[in-house]
Amino acid sequence: IIGMLYHASLANLVSTVEETPDPIPTTIKGTIPSWINGSFLRNGPGKFEFGEDRYTHWFDGMAMMHRFHICEGNVTYSSRFLRSDSYVQNSEKNRIVVSEFGTFASPDPCKNIFERFFSRFQIPKATDNAAVNFVKYKGDYYVSTETNYMRRVDPQSLETKEKVDWTQYVAVNSATAHPHYDREGATYNMGNSYGRDGSSFYNIIRVPPPEEKEGEDSAELNGAEVICSIPATEPRKPSYYHSFVMSENYIVFVEQPIKLDLIRFLLYRIMGKSFNQIMVWDPQCDTIFHLVNRHTGKVRWNESAAHIFIQCQEVQSRKCIHSWFYNSLCRTLPRRYVLPLTVDEDTPLDQNLVTLPNCTATAKQTKPGEVRDELLQYGGLEFPHINYDKYNGRPYRYFYSCGFGHVFSDSLLKMDVHTKELKVWRYPGLYPSEPVFVASPKATEEDDGVVLSDKSTFLLVLDAKTFTELGRAEVPVNIPYGFHGVFNEMG
Repeated sequence: IIGMLYHASLANLVSTVEETPDPIPTTIKGTIPSWINGSFLRNGPGKFEFGEDRYTHWFDGMAMMHRFHICEGNVTYSSRFLRSDSYVQNSEKNRIVVSEFGTFASPDPCKNIFERFFSRFQIPKATDNAAVNFVKYKGDYYVSTETNYMRRVDPQSLETKEKVDWTQYVAVNSATAHPHYDREGATYNMGNSYGRDGSSFYNIIRVPPPEEKEGEDSAELNGAEVICSIPATEPRKPSYYHSFVMSENYIVFVEQPIKLDLIRFLLYRIMGKSFNQIMVWDPQCDTIFHLVNRHTGKVRWNESAAHIFIQCQEVQSRKCIHSWFYNSLCRTLPRRYVLPLTVDEDTPLDQNLVTLPNCTATAKQTKPGEVRDELLQYGGLEFPHINYDKYNGRPYRYFYSCGFGHVFSDSLLKMDVHTKELKVWRYPGLYPSEPVFVASPKATEEDDGVVLSDKSTFLLVLDAKTFTELGRAEVPVNIPYGFHGVFNEMG
């Protein structure tokens, strides 16, 4: 397991830092396995103010990309700010001029009172501050957020390339920052679309595998298509979603009670509110699992031939909307859902309804018409990761994550979902980031490899099987706490 770890005051983890565009050496403690060759790429916010303006939400900081290049036991570090339109415009004006998720950009003080008044009636363009993830489409690396914009980047130099607009390829208004990849090289994602008649749809997008490029090196998503459009149960209040589930044959989309109030969306700029204010929690709404055949695009509400196990995190509170990071991570619990289940009036109470052999998952009807999820006992976790290359869409045994017994993650976890055994790596005063699994080139078992995690001062390498430290690469500069990362074997 590879990742970054932080040992600084909490304030330093969300403070602006300088970029390090030229690779610098690190100090190795312990041993970095010589078979690890490639780059650990991380994305997240790195600049939190312009002039006297400061962002009011952690998600809003300007994107900073990080690269740990690992070769023959040595590690170098570099970083760059994403030169997004948002970053450039804010820098030129030396103030925040582009609204973000939790920060409303006030009208230009240089305009007269009438210009400032009427500017509130203009729907602003979405931000291209892609600070959430590194993703791949058709062989190219992009950094992404949850608007309709991505930015292509060079994974070696971290230089910013073209801005890509999803609306130029498929009929969606936005897309998630968490796509899935199949074994043929195609990429799947989801995005919302809104019709003039008040309709709302959740769209499943497929981008084909990479092709041989001839001539100019440029970003393109040609061949992207919507393979299924799911009507929102409540069109004027479609559900917010951060990700989705993919198996070898199905895509599972969870329509949940976190809603986007489209009436508020039309008015939020007039009221001077940030985007997160249009999100509402409606506990009266059902949570609906949509099952879609990813090969045909057909919706299958029930599938009797097999069980699908969904492991996810759950927060039962509206606080996850407005103070998600600071207050509610310590209460985020891992849960397992099983689809489908045959439940009728004759189904007995408190009896396991999962009938697959050699399976330890449980689902019991606790009262007529109600089947409770299976709670995996260790709570307070985020950033789950598996041996994705080999086990995405397939039955897996282990997942790795950050444990949150604190405002920031204070531990790394390895969960065996078969035996329910938990292994924990923790060190006082250290705050690990999302763990990333890197398989050994001679792997014969699911957890043969290492787990990477990073901190503002070093890159941590854990033996994935024993979950003990192998080595660390200490960096002489501060690194702010990040979101998501990937391991690029190409370097």
